[in-house]
Amino acid sequence: MTLFSLLSPHDLMLAAALAFVAGWVKGMVGFAMPMVLVSGLSMFLPPDLAIAGLILPTLVTNVFQALREGVPAAVSAIKQFRTFLMVGFVFLLLGAQVVSAVPASTFLLMIGLPVTVFALFQVLGMQLTLSKPSARVEVGIGAIAGFVGGMSGIWGPPTVAYLTALNTPKAVQMRVQGVIYGLGSVALLLAHIASGILRVETAPFSVALVLPALFGMWAGLQLQSRIDQALFRKVTLLVLLVAGVNLLRRALIG
Repeated sequence: MTLFSLLSPHDLMLAAALAFVAGWVKGMVGFAMPMVLVSGLSMFLPPDLAIAGLILPTLVTNVFQALREGVPAAVSAIKQFRTFLMVGFVFLLLGAQVVSAVPASTFLLMIGLPVTVFALFQVLGMQLTLSKPSARVEVGIGAIAGFVGGMSGIWGPPTVAYLTALNTPKAVQMRVQGVIYGLGSVALLLAHIASGILRVETAPFSVALVLPALFGMWAGLQLQSRIDQALFRKVTLLVLLVAGVNLLRRALIG
């Protein structure tokens, strides 16, 4: 089975363009690549193929982000958020096993709802604040992030919300996001090899999106210091809000 037996050359070019945009956004703000990519791919590809497509680009870009400041810094982040990572891993494996059993409309709803809620809250400036880390909250957020991540490849919104609520310094937050998403991407890869989403037929599609995503991330990193990040993040959140609302529309109306 060839790559073009799964999708047309036009669809592949569109998917590559989406991977570039998703990588660009990630390079600028450190997250949102899976949300941008799966939201876009789900508009013209089956849900399982959309998930397969994002797995390897997400893994490669997250590993790059996690190790950008060196291995010791990454290890420190793992130790600091080990509860979140362990709980998220378990629930990611659970979520990955039910993708094929979930109707497309439900799948779109589970992607669109967290994207929409997260983007809307951020745009409106509504942020939860925690005075200190809470084991109970960390377990709960880790479980939610892991389960939704296993189903959709999206674990950014609850993760970013938790780190923001702790008032995590920007540099630390970027590093922690990279480590969390990087380890989550490895778990996602293993989980979807087991679930059958990533297999011999779909892996070439995921491989094809790696380079566009890396080029996009490089471009985003180049622009990061030149453009007002707060303004760009607001624009990004507005785009994600539109994408989330569109996914909800497709889930509820068709």
